[in-house]
Amino acid sequence: MRGAAGADIPLIAPSRRPAPPARHFTVHLGFTAAGPVDARDAAVAYAEALSLLRPELAIGAAALSPADAWHRAERLFCGAVGPDDERCVDVAGHPGFHHGPGPGGLGWGDGDS
Repeated sequence: MRGAAGADIPLIAPSRRPAPPARHFTVHLGFTAAGPVDARDAAVAYAEALSLLRPELAIGAAALSPADAWHRAERLFCGAVGPDDERCVDVAGHPGFHHGPGPGGLGWGDGDS
C-alpha cells in the first residue's frame, strides 16, 4: 500500500502491549555420583564453574535432589543476607563467618563463636 505522500505503509502495526517481564527458569543437570556426599561436592563444583562462565546465573538458587525426587531438593549455598543485602555464597551449613561474593567479599556473622 502507498500512503498519500507515496510512502509505504506497513500492513502489520507493531504491538501496543508492553513486552512481558523476564521470567525465572531452572535448568536440571543430571549426573552420576557414588553417594549423596559426592553428589553434593560435584553439584557445588558445577554451580561454581557455571557462575564463572555465566555471571548472570543465580548461584544462590542452586539445589540438589535425587533424579527421581525433585521435591526433595536441598539448597547448595548458604544464602544468608548480610548487612549490605549481599548473600552468603559459602556452601550451605558452613561453619564460621558468612562471605559475600567475589574475591575478598565482605564477611559477617558470629564466626568466632
